Amino acid sequence: MDICEKVAYIKGLAEGMKLDSESGEGKILAAIIDLLGDITEEICDIEDACDDMSEQLDAVDEDLSSLEDIIYEDCDCCCDDEEDCDCDCCDDELYEVECPACHDIIYLDEEMLKEEGINCPNCGTPLEFDFECCCEDEDCDCNCETEE
Repeated sequence: MDICEKVAYIKGLAEGMKLDSESGEGKILAAIIDLLGDITEEICDIEDACDDMSEQLDAVDEDLSSLEDIIYEDCDCCCDDEEDCDCDCCDDELYEVECPACHDIIYLDEEMLKEEGINCPNCGTPLEFDFECCCEDEDCDCNCETEE
């Protein structure tokens, strides 16, 4: 039995007992039963609203999961250690660049850096990149690409 059914049962009992609504005890019991009915309606409304929000939250969670799959493109390769991976899926190193005009942080991968410049996606200011090695050593360890 849920709350609504229990309150209806109590109302039925009170009516069956033919309480005198003119006596002090009868007035109090009638007021309590009416209050229980009002509380029950409020609880049912709150439960309905919670159910609706739960459904909406589940939908948002599914949409967010889909977006995460698209944005982060989960690595489907079989490598356990990204450093030892031979596939291109684990080479997604990102670099942070701050726009000098709007101070927005922009994340770039190596392909974008090789383009030598882009427009800031926030304010449109042209940004130029000079991606050269800081050392002259051919055997350097800084992962730069020297032109040959």
